[in-house]
Amino acid sequence: MFFIKQISFGILFALANVAVFAWSVSGVVESKGGVPLSGVKITSFNYPSVAGETGSDGTFFISGDASSINALNENRVQVLYSNGILNINNVKAQILKISMIDALGKVIYNRSLHQVYGQISLDFSNLKANKAKFLRVNFDGNAETYMIGTKGVLLKEEITLPAFIFQKEGFKNYTYQMQIENESNVLIQMEEGSNEIIFSSSANFPISSSSIAPSSSSKLEVPVDCSSKTLKSNTTMTIDGRKVIVKFPSGYTGSKPVPLLVNYHPIMGSASQWESGSQIAQTALSDGAIVAFMDGAQGPMGQAWNVGPCCTDADDVTFSRNFIAEITKQACIDTKRIYAAGFSMGGGFSNYAGCFMADIFAAAAPSAFDLAKEIVDAGLCKPSRPFPILNFRGTNDNVVMYNGGLSQVVSGKPITFMGAKNNLTEWGKMNGCSGSPVDKGNGCEYYENCKDGVKVGLCTIQGGGHSEGDANTGWNFLKQFSMP
Repeated sequence: MFFIKQISFGILFALANVAVFAWSVSGVVESKGGVPLSGVKITSFNYPSVAGETGSDGTFFISGDASSINALNENRVQVLYSNGILNINNVKAQILKISMIDALGKVIYNRSLHQVYGQISLDFSNLKANKAKFLRVNFDGNAETYMIGTKGVLLKEEITLPAFIFQKEGFKNYTYQMQIENESNVLIQMEEGSNEIIFSSSANFPISSSSIAPSSSSKLEVPVDCSSKTLKSNTTMTIDGRKVIVKFPSGYTGSKPVPLLVNYHPIMGSASQWESGSQIAQTALSDGAIVAFMDGAQGPMGQAWNVGPCCTDADDVTFSRNFIAEITKQACIDTKRIYAAGFSMGGGFSNYAGCFMADIFAAAAPSAFDLAKEIVDAGLCKPSRPFPILNFRGTNDNVVMYNGGLSQVVSGKPITFMGAKNNLTEWGKMNGCSGSPVDKGNGCEYYENCKDGVKVGLCTIQGGGHSEGDANTGWNFLKQFSMP
């Protein structure tokens, strides 16, 4: 039986020391010829404070924890989980909602508590057999989602395990993504070469002809006969040499067309990683939509997406058109209701897709990224029709700054962010919106008087960091739109 009780701060502090998610990785870096490499710089994009360097024998050891996730300061809410016990500190909520979700997206526990102040403790030890994979905590409408790691501790959704960049002059950068909390004997082999990439000025970014939206005659048609569609269950495809994971909602029969959500992963991520990390995907699946997750192409910082000045040289517009065409060929998709979403660099591409794929996507809901200022200033973003879009941005985002600015995190591929408000204004202009954005509460504002009845919005998370936006708000925005 579940229980709830008030606990003292001293007890909670002791539990916090046990529950903090810790990780470590060790190994050796060598050349392709097997020569140990000393002085290799090691940094991490998603753990910016982490840094290291190989020793004279090429060995390295790096460790850390996610204490900064749960305890940024004494006054913020702390969510801690260990051995089946959930502890929440500094709660001040009129309504506190707690949910446990399994790997298939099924809610296996859901509870609402009213007028909660101070600290609480909940016992979930008898849920172990149900293999809970996600914990969702909602404080008066502000939701946070955590993955439950292999040792039962929490991994904040937007952080997960570290991804590292190995850099040494005379060698190509090497990226490595940890898979489990503690890894040893990792072998990194670096290839000789240069990472320097030359770019033209912002007014002359090369855009391939395949990035230009085709005429309306090439639009995908809405399927009318589902009997010819054979794909009806979860599968993994290889399209243009990249992995594409297609997930189907529970109980799907393939008897009628359903929406498709195309969900782009963050930089240094993957289809497999984002399949378990995205909450808007789980929301869409539970609402009867099919969801696709894809691998980005390799760039200087691992798998990423080409949004103009950054972060790969791949033609991701053509790639996206190709895998969408293959999915709609095999599964019964309502091609008037194909939507784009993504987090971080994936949010960047779902913004970018509005510029070049408005004939495919009915709407987009990006998180934690803007359009590149270089693309906008060059006049390259020209949607083929008015395009509905809702962006989610955190005011304390230290990766993609809320107020915009130049970022040179990716070696050789600088990018200038528009800033959340400027991004909203630019999309408003491109969609022929008039008047000022209307405040709809919960930090969300919308241009409502736009061409063809579209909406353009921004949901600002005050004090929010680099994270995915609210899943319900995003999905509810998307599903109200269909292609004309």
